[in-house]
This record gives sequence, C-alpha cells and structure tokens, in this order.
Amino acid sequence: MTAVSTPVRRATAAAGLICFAATAAAASSATAGTDDRTAERAGATAAVVVRTGGRTNVVAGRRAWVRGELHPATRGRVVLQRRGEHGWATVARTTTARRGRFRVAFRPPRPGSSRLRLIVRGADGEALARRAAGRLNVFRRVQASWYGPGLFGNRLGCGGTLAPGTLGVAHKTLPCGTRVTLRHHGRMVRVPVVDRGPYAGDRELDLTAATRARLGFSGTGSVLVNR
Repeated sequence: MTAVSTPVRRATAAAGLICFAATAAAASSATAGTDDRTAERAGATAAVVVRTGGRTNVVAGRRAWVRGELHPATRGRVVLQRRGEHGWATVARTTTARRGRFRVAFRPPRPGSSRLRLIVRGADGEALARRAAGRLNVFRRVQASWYGPGLFGNRLGCGGTLAPGTLGVAHKTLPCGTRVTLRHHGRMVRVPVVDRGPYAGDRELDLTAATRARLGFSGTGSVLVNR
C-alpha cells in the first residue's frame, strides 16, 4: 500500500471542496432559474377578474353590461366576448379605471341566449386573466296564454302526457325540445317546447299550468322570450 503524504491529502481535499462548491452553485443557479421562470408564469396569471355586477337579461336593442374589478389593481384592456355558433366573438371593449375597476357595455340586436366571458390584456396585448361572465339572455315581447285544467291526461304534440307538473310551452313551429327562456315581472324560467299551438288569437305561446305558476302569469298577456 502506497503512503500518501499530508500535503497531497490536503491538495486532494481542497480540490474536492472546490468541485462540491461548483456543483452546489450550479444546482442553486438552476433552481433559481426555475423559480424565476415559475414566478414569471405565476405573475402572468396572477391577475384575477372579480365580477361585481351587471345586467345581462335585456330586451333586444337595450344596453347590456358587466361591471367588475381587476386584482391586483392594474391598468389593462377588458374585452367582453359572446359565445356564438362559430365560437367566441368580441362584442365590446374598455380599459380599467382607478383601482382596476371597469364597466363594459353593448346593445345586443337580436333575441337569443349565449355565454359571456371577460378577457383582460396588458399593455403589450398579453392575456392576463380570463373569467366566465354569466349568460346573456336577449328577449322580445310576445303575446301568450296558458292551458291545463280540463286537459290533464291529454297527449302532447311533442310526445308524452300533459300533467299538472309539466313544465313547457306550446309553439306552432319551434322544434320539439327547443329550450326557451321566459321572463315575466322579474321572474324567469327556462323550459322546453312540449306541444303545438296556440291556435287562437294572435298569441305566440301557450304556457303549461306549471310554467304559468313559476312565472306568476295569469290569463293572457305579454311575456318576454329569448327566441
């Protein structure tokens, strides 16, 4: 066995310490780089959109709007989009004001129902936040009546039997099963087309007894419908 002198042992130990220090420094640098990138990604998605109000149940041609705040408060551009048959489409834009607050509005021209979302972009156009903004219901006014007592047990035009608890409407042409949203005196209900009619007067819809009760509707008159 060859003896190793003390100076040689000290030199070897020193070299080992240098190698360990270099390796530790490289690992620390790599970790720091990873943390920096993670922080950058977190910073890019840290903004949160808080919806604080809005009016999204409107008559066609009237103003619909969404109000909110951006946290943390920052300057940005807010885009309101509506989901249509061909994907998302921008319907309005605005910029955040003091404390990150915003109000974005537009006038939907036609009846319908669709989802809304908000996208906030920074000064460079990068998307900072995205949030669902509820459902937009755009209505028109139609004449309606209701039916039920004396007819329970009869067959429905779209299949099934009319019962006291049947929720739905009768319509002359809308496909069976089409869901329509009705609004009357602040109440709202979404029901399917279950029957055909009405065939009297200038009425466009016939509400089942259960639908009438949900809306607080009585006799004949006007209701709002999103079709």
